[in-house]
Amino acid sequence: MTRALSFHARLSWILAAFLLVVIGALYFSVRLVTEAAVSRQAAERLDSGLRVFERLIDIRSRQLRDGVQVLVADFGFKEAVATGDTLTLQSAMANQAARINASEAMLIGLDGRVLASSLSNAVPGDTFRYAAELRDARGQGPTLLIVVLDQQAHLLVEAEVRAPLPIARVVMGFAMDEALAHELKELTGLDVSFLAKAEGNSEQLATTLKSEAHAELIDGWSRHEHANGIEELTLDGERYLNEDVVLSQGDGYSVIALAHSSLDDALAGFHQLDMRILLITLVGLIASLLGALMLARSLSGPVNALAQAAQRVGRGDYHTPIELDRDDELGSLAKALNQMQRGIAEREQLIAHNMLHDDVTGLPNRSLAAELLSRAVEAGRITAVLHIGIGNLDAVQDSGGSEGVDQALRELTQRLQAGLQPGDHLARMLSDEFLLIVSDTSADNAFSAAVAVQQALALPVRVAELEMRIEAHIGVAGYPDDAGSVDELLRRARIAMQDAAQMPDGLQLYQHGRDDAHQRQISLIRDLRHAANGGGLHLHFQPKVDLEHGRVYQAEALLRWNHPIYGLVSPGEFIPLAERTGSIQLLTAWVIEAVLRQLHIWNGRGLYMEVSLNISAEDLSSLTLEQRVTELLQRYVIPGDQLVFEITESAMMRDPERALTMLHRLRALGIRLSVDDFGTGFSSLAQLRRMPVQELKIDQSFIRELDDTCGDAVIVRSTIDMSHALGLKVVAEGVEHGETRDLLRAWGCDTLQGYFFSRPLPADAFEAWLKQQPHLAARPLKEPS
Repeated sequence: MTRALSFHARLSWILAAFLLVVIGALYFSVRLVTEAAVSRQAAERLDSGLRVFERLIDIRSRQLRDGVQVLVADFGFKEAVATGDTLTLQSAMANQAARINASEAMLIGLDGRVLASSLSNAVPGDTFRYAAELRDARGQGPTLLIVVLDQQAHLLVEAEVRAPLPIARVVMGFAMDEALAHELKELTGLDVSFLAKAEGNSEQLATTLKSEAHAELIDGWSRHEHANGIEELTLDGERYLNEDVVLSQGDGYSVIALAHSSLDDALAGFHQLDMRILLITLVGLIASLLGALMLARSLSGPVNALAQAAQRVGRGDYHTPIELDRDDELGSLAKALNQMQRGIAEREQLIAHNMLHDDVTGLPNRSLAAELLSRAVEAGRITAVLHIGIGNLDAVQDSGGSEGVDQALRELTQRLQAGLQPGDHLARMLSDEFLLIVSDTSADNAFSAAVAVQQALALPVRVAELEMRIEAHIGVAGYPDDAGSVDELLRRARIAMQDAAQMPDGLQLYQHGRDDAHQRQISLIRDLRHAANGGGLHLHFQPKVDLEHGRVYQAEALLRWNHPIYGLVSPGEFIPLAERTGSIQLLTAWVIEAVLRQLHIWNGRGLYMEVSLNISAEDLSSLTLEQRVTELLQRYVIPGDQLVFEITESAMMRDPERALTMLHRLRALGIRLSVDDFGTGFSSLAQLRRMPVQELKIDQSFIRELDDTCGDAVIVRSTIDMSHALGLKVVAEGVEHGETRDLLRAWGCDTLQGYFFSRPLPADAFEAWLKQQPHLAARPLKEPS
């Protein structure tokens, strides 16, 4: 795995590369510009040298021509030519050639034949090869001709010998050899070459260049295109700028002059400058790199400090400031990060406080209370907890709204905090529950603290200009006597608080075993919702004896629950749980359908029976009760008058108007209605008259110990008389003795129900019981009217 470069290293490399590119580009640009300037100067020098060269050739040719004119004008020479005095004319031509630095002298006739010559290949008597070119050249201007003789370039001039008519021609010249080239080099400073090309012969070169460069010059010149321009050739490992001039070109020959300017010599002086520039460049580059490294370090240092600060913030360290004393952008960033750290720390503290504290009272919440208790348990300290419940907070809500509740809670908090001892903690568990943790105290000793707390809370609080008294109930539990863990201690303190709500003084120490009862309640509540579908519910039927006819044609359906763990559960235990947890409507629906299913069976067997069942206040408030009952009556083909719904007085008093509406709807289905447990409630006679009921059912508490002399007898007789006056039938439940039966019969009670006749029985047992009681046998199925 390749390790990533640090910011310092990357910045250093970037700056170094940038400087290297910039300085390198600057160096090579200077070098290219300098070389171009030197090359341009060399080319200008070449042009100047070539013009000098042409001027020298012209001066030499003029000197030569003047010398020849002097010779041909000499009388003695003319006479010698006219008389054919060869020795004289040869002597004169030699003398004159020496004076004018001519290397060749020749006398030719008008027909072109050689009369006398210093050239080895121009033999007297032969026709001079270039006689015609000399004559043509004289006709075109100055008599000057450059030709190739003996594979070497020669410059020749001609003049006629007149006496007075032309009798001969004098030709003088000199060889354009290496000596002439060196002479021109001394004058121009350039290397000079004469390239002679003759038909049938190879090119001959007379040059100031080294002999090693001759072949390369001939080969390189022949391969280049020539437009009288400057060309670059490498000769003997040295670069030259070359420019050529065609001096002469005739039939089968040509003579070219070349001037050479050495580029390497011209650049030799620049190379020293180039080395100095290179040295300066390297020094500048090293200085720049050092500066770049220092700059990178000065930048990376603060950046690393900021990065380390960011890592500390990521680890939750918001308290170490960034020490970066700078006035630039990095300094501003460091200040911003420090400010951000402080902001995060403040927000984190606020969040942590809000997570562990109640926002209304500022007290520790359940989590922090559990943590405080955990510390005490882990330390093995004896600790008591007071679970405080506020019973009438809804009344405060109704009077003062949410603000009134908050105001009341804050005032209660102040009272509770005023009584705290060092080491005690107060927490708010739920909206209407507080927890007081008393350290180093057992539950028994903390009970006095509970009394003091209740007295403090009993004082009225002022809510919305009203003074209200708070109903508080306090449960006390202690560690380790009552619980071995925090959860267990909190749960048992709350159970004690719930028990305290049932106590007159509102105080209760945790009673051992209450936890098991509490767990049983929780299990029953949890399983009750599934009891109907789980097959645990059953119906028992208790006969109701009609005293007028001495028959049993009514029965009360009583629900039984066979729990898979606890076995048979008393209705007195699970019915209140169902009413408290909202499961009562499920149970009622199951009971109604089970009763109708049983009535359908009995009707099919010809056994007519009217069955009563209990309806709760929640059932009366249901908007679907009438619809469900109608559907079931139609499904099992049961007339409504075979059903009796028993409603308690308390159920009627909870929402009388809605209950009356539902009762009228049920009555419209033919269902008869009965007021159950009459005498235990507080319903008025006026309310009773409004109810569409057909009977009253006197509570068994008045019947069970009934005799002719007790106080209940007055109530029972008055109830019977009042009911009959209102046109209602009267049912007495709880009949357990024959004397009771006789008294109720004597007082005119209509129907009796109780263990004296039979306990509640399953449907099959109920049928069997009826068969065993022929004098109480139910009447057959009622004939349709």
